[in-house]
Amino acid sequence: MGLDGSYNAPVARPDAVKLIQAAFERGVTLFDTAEAYGPFTNEQLLGEAVKPFREKVIIATKFGFGIRPDGSRYGLDSRPEHIRTVVDEMLGRLRVDSIDLLYQHRVDPDVAIEEVAGAVKELIQAGKVKQYGLSEAGAQTIRRAHAVHPLAAVQSEYSLWTRDVEANGVLDVCEELGIGFVPWSPLGAGFLTGKIDANTPIAANDFRAASPRFTPEARANNMALVELVKKVAERKRATPAQVALTWLLAQRPWIVPIPGTTKLHRLEENLGSVDVELTPGDLREIEEGASAIPIEGARLPEAVLAMTDTE
Repeated sequence: MGLDGSYNAPVARPDAVKLIQAAFERGVTLFDTAEAYGPFTNEQLLGEAVKPFREKVIIATKFGFGIRPDGSRYGLDSRPEHIRTVVDEMLGRLRVDSIDLLYQHRVDPDVAIEEVAGAVKELIQAGKVKQYGLSEAGAQTIRRAHAVHPLAAVQSEYSLWTRDVEANGVLDVCEELGIGFVPWSPLGAGFLTGKIDANTPIAANDFRAASPRFTPEARANNMALVELVKKVAERKRATPAQVALTWLLAQRPWIVPIPGTTKLHRLEENLGSVDVELTPGDLREIEEGASAIPIEGARLPEAVLAMTDTE
């Protein structure tokens, strides 16, 4: 997502292609995109980058927003006929014959989830899609969709400072039904890396500029969590980002976080998290410390949170 300018300026296409290919060279095999990123341009970028090794990677993308050909938007749209149309367009942009993992980006309250699941099931039967997933879906919606066609993955925000899925039943239902869980923004949109504080300038075109959790006041109050992560990182001779990712990996064996980056050295730093070991004592220290720190600010702007399914 970040390669198309969600944080700052877009990365030049040749540099973005090289970064994706560098990730593959270092062992990354899951690449997550969406038609909404850009819109459209991120899928085109990914399709170009992975073409030399397409059969060795898993491509995940997402439908569900109403996006006109000119890129303008009109809310959510998961009508079955719309899904069929956009999947054909995705196949062309990604330069693939089949999408490995297709998520509904946001649950559409105007279309029954059974209809959505049925449409994706037909696409799977037609060979255009291999696996079905949901993003930011509630526990009961997950159950209903899974009853029509088994879900391979559920994607929601999850990190040390966004832990809703632990309490709202989403992780529990994934464990019960054998569904993988994919945390997006596992580094708290960069905050958990320790590279951002209350005085860090955030550009007006950076999506964090509209986030309640990224106001200067909220950042100042939320630094206590970063200091906790830094303390553990120093002892482990790791970075805060690595500790934050390792903490997520330690929560369940079927959790696969998807950190994004625009820089090669950050990619390598993130991948280094798999070599960090957090002992039960470390995890207990993090848990006890984090539970005593109130997080200030909603995780997303109100208008975006309104699209999150809570059923």
